[in-house]
Amino acid sequence: MPAYLARRLVQSALILLGVSIITFLLLHFLPADPARMVAGRTASAAQVEQVRQQLGLDQPIWTQYGRYLWKLVQGDLGRSYLQRTQVTELIAARLPATALLMLGAILCELLIGVTLGAFAAARRGTAADQAVMVGALVFVSTPQFVIALTLLYVFAYWLGWFPIGGFGDFKHLVLPAVTLGLLGGGWYARVTRSSVIEVLRQDFVRTARAKGLDRWRIVLVHVLPNAALPVIAMIGIDIGYFMSGIVVVESVFGWPGIGQLTWQAIQQIDIPIIMGVTLVSACAIVLGNLIADLVAPFIDPRIKLR
Repeated sequence: MPAYLARRLVQSALILLGVSIITFLLLHFLPADPARMVAGRTASAAQVEQVRQQLGLDQPIWTQYGRYLWKLVQGDLGRSYLQRTQVTELIAARLPATALLMLGAILCELLIGVTLGAFAAARRGTAADQAVMVGALVFVSTPQFVIALTLLYVFAYWLGWFPIGGFGDFKHLVLPAVTLGLLGGGWYARVTRSSVIEVLRQDFVRTARAKGLDRWRIVLVHVLPNAALPVIAMIGIDIGYFMSGIVVVESVFGWPGIGQLTWQAIQQIDIPIIMGVTLVSACAIVLGNLIADLVAPFIDPRIKLR
């Protein structure tokens, strides 16, 4: 385990380094001038050049990246061009809301996707199985804003059960979490169904049937634990996906997460914020996959960490 963790940490550091280089280069070659955005449209050429010098944008790109990397290894993500605030503070202020939405969304995905996937696998070939798969395909193919606005209209505006938007108590979390749960639940249902069907063909399941065990007891007790590995891998991916911010859902529900911060930074070409959010998202993806890999051997002892 220590050797495996050390190797993964080295690999993670190299991945993050590559992400930072690629992102920095892409932002550098954008057909837009951050100095002009900061100085304002009415600023003169001399004022824009002064801002460019203050931000260090007049220096060679390798000098700019070297300075950024040196600050990064010290835990400094830089200072926002427009807000004049440390990027670390801006991201830290949005993390609680993003993490809460991530937990709620993953829980909804598991409740919806795993339940329906196991049900469809147990009823394989029937009309119920086909209905679940069609429903999963519909939700997977539906744009985020369509489901979000539909839930918002029905349950917030028409029925008045939940607030229209904002961030606060549990009621504010329900609709955005369910929106993401329905969207991702379709993928979980399809993956769970395929995995459960594969496990149902194993010899130990035939033995359990021969002993006269109830179908649902076989599925819940014997099949689902052995079919959980693909689902765990998806959770690891979702951790990074949700921690990078879900711009559309956050915008519809007024959720103050990282997604809105990122969208505002992109509109204003605030490079330090874009870089900071990208690196935090990459860290979340790496961490999510590492957690999934570490959990897998506890579910299936045949898997070895290498």
